Amino acid sequence: MPSAHHLIAFAITAFIIIVVPGPSVLFIVGRALAAGRREAVLTMVGNTVGAAVMLVLVALGLGTLIAASAIALTVVKLCGAAYLIYLGVHAFRARKSLVEAMTSGSKPGGSRKALRQGFLVGVTNAKTAVFFAAALPQFVDKNASSPAAVQILLLGLVFILIALCSDSTWALVAGTARQWFARSPRRLEMVGGTGGLMIIGLGASIAVTGTKD
Repeated sequence: MPSAHHLIAFAITAFIIIVVPGPSVLFIVGRALAAGRREAVLTMVGNTVGAAVMLVLVALGLGTLIAASAIALTVVKLCGAAYLIYLGVHAFRARKSLVEAMTSGSKPGGSRKALRQGFLVGVTNAKTAVFFAAALPQFVDKNASSPAAVQILLLGLVFILIALCSDSTWALVAGTARQWFARSPRRLEMVGGTGGLMIIGLGASIAVTGTKD
């Protein structure tokens, strides 16, 4: 178990990184605008599971390899960026169907699809991989009785819990704002298109320069 000092220092660092909008936050907000609060929350859950899987891989040593290999990091980043762009294009093209979907009471995509999309974004988030692999181990207490891998898992859990609270807030706020736009079919089409463009821009930004988490 890491010391209280290490836990507090890590929690502060994680909070600062998480609250600044990055791939996870912008993707969730984009989904909230494009498809609504429910799908945004499901996307957030999938994203959290993806981050948890990445954390386990880091604890097993894969994260160190990703951080040390420029090629591996680039592949992860480009795969995530390409997937975001694909989802953004799809959301933009389907913006007119949002009116019909809301009128019928259905939601575009479905629960499993939203969870899968969020998971893939979370597990391919290069910035999260770098943070877990490079920054997180710096807070491991070498004098603690617990193995380093166990401490990494515990610290990562703190990160995920903070991210879950932050992402939930973003999803609910964005989803609520969408309802105001949804009162007009034209507004709803604009919301769907805006959400798609946000996701496309995010994917392009990650592919070119990377972004914050």
